[in-house]
Amino acid sequence: MNITQIKETCLYFTNLEDARKFYGQLLGLPIVGEVANQHIFFRAGNSILLCFNPESSRAKVSPPAHYGSGKYHFAFEVLATAYEAHKKELLQKGINITDCVTWPNGLESFYFQDPAGNVVEIVPVGLWD
Repeated sequence: MNITQIKETCLYFTNLEDARKFYGQLLGLPIVGEVANQHIFFRAGNSILLCFNPESSRAKVSPPAHYGSGKYHFAFEVLATAYEAHKKELLQKGINITDCVTWPNGLESFYFQDPAGNVVEIVPVGLWD
């Protein structure tokens, strides 16, 4: 296998309106698909952030059933030149940054939570190079 990226990331929300407000309105991700009370999908650069109602997705046959609970973690990558501006913008929108980490290569990433308690990380391009 020659994998080029993770194309989709899946989160679970019992209240999909919370996902719409946070990812769609606060973070400005465009909605690319939605079925009421079942799922809402957002475009995140070249990837898709899938937000499912866990009870609805638990009953699926095709695509296969899936569901989960608890705190998930994922990272959005941003241009290194825009990293500080994104941090400032989130703070101005009232989003609490819960942690900042400086990694061995000298680059920093920061963390915050969405309304479902998932841990979102913002990383600059080059963090994993």
